[in-house]
Amino acid sequence: MGSADLFRAGLADDGTTDAALSPPGGLMDVLGVAAVVLDAQGRVVLWSPQAEQLLGYSAQEALGQYAARLLVAEEHLDLVLNLFREVMESGEGWEGVFRVRRKDGTTLPLEWRNMRLQDDLGGYYALGLATDQATLRRVERDLALSVRLVDQSPIGVLVLGTDLRCVAVNPALERIGGRPAGELVGHPIRETLPFGDADRLEAAMRGVLASGRPLVDRHVLGRPPGADDGEHAWSVSLHRLDDPGGRVLGLAVSVIDVTDRHRAATEAERARRRLTLVADASVRIGTTLDLEQTARELAEVAVPALADVAAVDVLDRILTDPGARPTPEGDDGPALIRALAVAAAYPTVAVRAADPPGEIARYVAGRLVTRCVRTGRPVLVPRVEEGHLRDIARDEHAAGLLARAGVHSYLAVPLTARGQVLGALDLKRARNEEPFTEDDVLLATELASRAAVCIDNARWYRQQRETALTLQRSMLPEMPQRLVGLEAASRYQPARAGSEIGGDWFDVVPMDRERTALVVGDVMGSGINAATAMGRLRTATQTLSRLALDPAVVLRHLDEITAGLDPYIATCIYAVYDPHRAQVCLANAGHLPPVLVRRGCAPRLLDLPTGTPLGVGGVGGVALRSITVGIDPGDVLVLYTDGLVETRDQDIDIRLRSLTALLQTADDSLADTCDRLLRSLRRPDTPDDVALLIARATG
Repeated sequence: MGSADLFRAGLADDGTTDAALSPPGGLMDVLGVAAVVLDAQGRVVLWSPQAEQLLGYSAQEALGQYAARLLVAEEHLDLVLNLFREVMESGEGWEGVFRVRRKDGTTLPLEWRNMRLQDDLGGYYALGLATDQATLRRVERDLALSVRLVDQSPIGVLVLGTDLRCVAVNPALERIGGRPAGELVGHPIRETLPFGDADRLEAAMRGVLASGRPLVDRHVLGRPPGADDGEHAWSVSLHRLDDPGGRVLGLAVSVIDVTDRHRAATEAERARRRLTLVADASVRIGTTLDLEQTARELAEVAVPALADVAAVDVLDRILTDPGARPTPEGDDGPALIRALAVAAAYPTVAVRAADPPGEIARYVAGRLVTRCVRTGRPVLVPRVEEGHLRDIARDEHAAGLLARAGVHSYLAVPLTARGQVLGALDLKRARNEEPFTEDDVLLATELASRAAVCIDNARWYRQQRETALTLQRSMLPEMPQRLVGLEAASRYQPARAGSEIGGDWFDVVPMDRERTALVVGDVMGSGINAATAMGRLRTATQTLSRLALDPAVVLRHLDEITAGLDPYIATCIYAVYDPHRAQVCLANAGHLPPVLVRRGCAPRLLDLPTGTPLGVGGVGGVALRSITVGIDPGDVLVLYTDGLVETRDQDIDIRLRSLTALLQTADDSLADTCDRLLRSLRRPDTPDDVALLIARATG
């Protein structure tokens, strides 16, 4: 059997070696150990190929020669012969270093191991094993350096076999793995280290084994055994181990604990996200003075960046009583709270557990959000247990919905503005696995504080606006019970919630001789002052109407009155309908033209002399003049303010054509016509109010 056959015989059926024979290592090749055997007389009887490579003599040249004469310099000959005799006589080995003469005449220090051999006939021989001293010292130094470097290194080092089972570990790796080397060696990598995503890591290791290309600085997350300080991070590098012959031995794994760096980077990223969220909130919250819209903006900013579900609630007394003061902290009673907004990062039943926006609920004293608004301090429940759900939800059914949604962490922060608690921002986490922390409390408090100021501004604006609307509506007329030869309908719509009210008005004033004055006007400006100015002009108009003056004369008197209302100016159309003459007399002070709809004819804008607006006629304005237009039974006159037709993106002529086109269709009643015109022409975002008056002659 040849050597190759002998080697194969030592392999098991699966290709692995058994205990009888294993593949050779490469260290002997590195050392290049030469073997020389001498007989009892000191003559060379065996000469290895390594001896030939090391000393230069071939076997034919060395065999039969006296080794001392062949290899030893003259001055060392006696010393070597004495050492040889001692080994042969005593049988004790000798080891040491001395210089040997090579064939080319140079000398080389060799490390020797000498021992006596005995054959089966009782003869003695001397065996010398030698290697280059420099090579040996280099190997020893490299080995010692490697061992010390690995053992003392703070970097974890793990050696794996080709089957990815642990072969060796250093002390640093033992600390990382949380187990001694004895419990690690022989185990697969997924059982050796506390790394997450073991499948991907093993796939990467097999790739390095196959290709030989190192993998450097791959970040892996995990949790060491017994660690209670959260997730750890490591930088893992892989490179393949090959012997000098190129045979793959396994894999070297270096592991560096980068948890501090990972946490610092994570915290820096969190800080960046917090700053981004605060900056985003500054832009997105408070875009209008609408209370509900502001609350929705706060809730939408909070998800998903801060919570999975967010709700905004305010104390009802804050909305109903602008002068309400904070509830004393000692008050442990229930709180009457109005829900304003709810937002979720994804569809979830947790939304149904929140109070529906717009509804008023009595929050019991034990509810966490009640405690938040009563104390004015955040309420944090990092880990929600079953008992906590009853304190978070409004009732048992809502608590069950929160449990179904997987809510595991809760936070409520007060909405505080100008030293007063307005309500609370209620936050919950379900899919977001991280519990709320003190950092989240700070962030939520910052968002709530910014939003609370906007909410406070919105509620004060609402109070002012409602006061102005009440004032304005109180000044608008009620339609007279009986008009001779005329029926009329009117509508008033205030501006959208984000704008102040204007000074639009209309009036229907019965006059003597069964005539009727029809008035529509618009005070430029907005707010309570504009509404007040409008009320004064309306009162003056009613008074002047009773004097039976020409419409142009009435407007000239109103012009003088308006001039005293500095800085206000106004536009106005004043018309007097006479049923006995079947005509209407009109004058226009800078107002949009009315529309006349005659029976059987297309609606048209009346071509009236457009005078100067009220308040500027005395400084070179256009003179005010009246014209008279015939009006038959069934004819309709439409008076309106600019809020009905003016927009920022369309020319006024286009909008007026749209108005006349809509009036081509008749409705069952004038009230229906008013409503249809407002639906078709009025835009929800129009920042102006509208007064609309439609009159039809009945003969």
